[in-house]
Order: sequence, then structure tokens, then C-alpha cells
Amino acid sequence: MKIDERITQAEKELEQDFKRAEEIALNNSNKILQAFRNNRISANHFYGSTGYGFDDLGREKLAKVFADSFGAEAAIVSQAISCGTEALTTVLYGLLRPGDVMLAITGKPYDTLDQTIFGMEGEDNGSLKDFGVIYRAVELKNGSFDEEKILEAVKENPKMIYIQRSCGYLLRKAIRVKQLEDIIKKIREVNKTSIIMVDNCYCEFVEEKEPTEVGADVTAGSLIKNPGGGLVSNGGYIAGKKKYIDLIAGRFTSPSIKTEVGSFENGYRLMYQGLFVSPHTVLQAKKGSMLIGKVMKNLGYKLVDDSNDMADIVRSIYFEDRDDLISFCQSVQHMSPVDSYVTPIPSPMAGYDNDIIMAAGCFVQGSTIELSCDSPLKKPYVLYIQGGLTYEHVKLALNDYLQKR
Repeated sequence: MKIDERITQAEKELEQDFKRAEEIALNNSNKILQAFRNNRISANHFYGSTGYGFDDLGREKLAKVFADSFGAEAAIVSQAISCGTEALTTVLYGLLRPGDVMLAITGKPYDTLDQTIFGMEGEDNGSLKDFGVIYRAVELKNGSFDEEKILEAVKENPKMIYIQRSCGYLLRKAIRVKQLEDIIKKIREVNKTSIIMVDNCYCEFVEEKEPTEVGADVTAGSLIKNPGGGLVSNGGYIAGKKKYIDLIAGRFTSPSIKTEVGSFENGYRLMYQGLFVSPHTVLQAKKGSMLIGKVMKNLGYKLVDDSNDMADIVRSIYFEDRDDLISFCQSVQHMSPVDSYVTPIPSPMAGYDNDIIMAAGCFVQGSTIELSCDSPLKKPYVLYIQGGLTYEHVKLALNDYLQKR
């Protein structure tokens, strides 16, 4: 079968999945539009401020729009949050105190949080462990929540119950909102007080509800992922119940000033605009992910999750051959609008134990809502593909790989 015929066949097989994804994008667009309208956003809110940034209406309104879009009471949205890892770390340090227990119920969190939680052996690096925070975990069972062990563990009233929705480098499916809602209801039947925190990176607006709309107390993520819509150059968000956002704000700035200060002279237009277009941008990434998954599955490749009922924008594919995986990465890079002349090769990277190969010819460095992929080069060889500002771009990159295959 010719390459274009393979792609056309896959698109026909995906027609109903595409339609459902478009319905979700429409509903999320409506939700965000209502948040803009209810907060009476005007061009005056796009302007920035300097110095302390007192009475910065653009910053204050942006936080309210995010909070409403996530069904939360309050939010922190700032370009000073450098990445998703920092957003999550800020939450952890803002809410946990010496002697508190952090219970992760989706197994060990993403690799870049290792030094935040566990520190470095023989070194005092200011980790949660150094501050006396106790870490415990309940591993997933068959890729989903181990309800029996979780419900037993939460009876001991840990300060925080931590949930990571996306897979990270684990070979599992992303946690769906319905799964999240079900486990939160069951937890609350035996535990009314623990803070339920959700790492929402890669998952925003993929489904019709966010964690804070189904009972989570706090959620956080990066603006160079889904909620920035591909337009925002840096920043992160934290959303949740006001009492927790206030505590986190005390860590983010200082307990005496919280979110009363914080200037950004460049202004906030792109943050507003990025949030507004994010459901459509996420739709492009989802459709591209579905196409890659369908074509690769038809070619005999195994997928970690072959469902098109997606909970994040990541597509994880097993490769039997290391060089084949590298070839896919190189196609993504060579078909990128930025740095297309660069050939990615495996190399060490801070925060990871194995050599990593990454392809990311992005307008915004490290933006995973733009088409990118990466893999820790160890067996089994699994490539994690995410993003795509336009469906057409994903299709062109896939076509390039198929021609070289």
C-alpha cells in the first residue's frame, strides 16, 4: 500500500473519533469563552506593569479567567513559573510541612521531581526529604488505581494525596477524568481532610472537565503545554481552592505579599489569547496523535494505549529497533519549522538517568504543545510523541518518516 493510501485509510477509520474530539473542543471553547465574558475582559487587561506590579488588573483578571476555566476558586498564573516541574514543586513546598506525609497514588511521580521529593544521596539540596516530609506511594494496578490499597492508605490521613495524570516515562495509560472523579469520591468517603493534588501536565482541555471540576483541591501545569495554546513563551499556572492557593502563593513570593505583587512589563495578551485558542490547539494535537497511532498500529507497531478516547496529548509507541525509533525522531526534527537542519542524537540530560533523544523544532523552546517527541533510550524502546499546532504539520512529519522507513 502506498504511503498516501495508508494515511487516507487511517483518516477514514478515525472519522468518528475526530468528530468526538471536535465536540470536546467546542465544549471547552464555550467554557473558556464564558470565563472571558463573565470577567468582562477588555484590551486594558493586556497591558503589563513594572516594579512591584501593585493593582495590576491584567494579572489579577488573568488568574480569575484561569480559575473559572478550570472550575476552581482561585489561581496563580505567572511567567515567573519557568516550567511544569516548577509549578508542581511550588505546590508541594507551599502545602507540605515537616512531618507531613505525601502519598502518591499513581506510583512515583515524573523523573524531574526526583530531586524535589527525594533529594540527592549524601547531599543537602533542600528537598522535601531534607525538610522532613515523608513520601509514600501506592503503585498502579494493571494501569489503573489500586483502590483497595489506596483506601487503606488514606485512612492514615496523609497531608497530601498526589496524582499524576499523564504517563511520564511509565508504560501506562493516562488517567481519565472519570477515573479521577471516581477515586476522589471513594477517598472522600473515608478521608475528608487530605489535600488532593493533581499533576495536570499534558492533559488540559483534552477532556471536557478538569481535575478541579471533579473534586481535586489543587492542580497545576505549564503554559508552554496545552493551556498556552502554542502562543505563550513561558509560564505556568496553579489552580484550586482559595485557602490552598493562598498558602502556595506564600511560597511563590513570600507569606507577607502572596499575589499582591508581580509585574510583567511585556503584558498579558498572549496568555489570554493562548488560553482562548487552547481547546482548538489541543484538538489539532489530538487528531495528529490519533493519526500517528492508527497508522503505526496498522503497520504492526504496538501502542501503550491504542484507544482514541484520549486523556492527554501523548502517544507512546513501542519500537523493536533502536535505530527505527531514532529515525522517527529525526523525521519530526527534519520536518520542523525551526532547526530543521539539526539531526537529533541520544545524549545525557539533566534530571534523567538514561541518554535521552529529543526532537523539538519549536517556536518556543521545549514547548510540548508543538510537535515533539522524546525517549529514554533503554529497553523496551518506547517513543513518546506529543503536540502539534496543526494537524497538517503532524501529517507531513508522519509522511516523511514513512518514506524513509
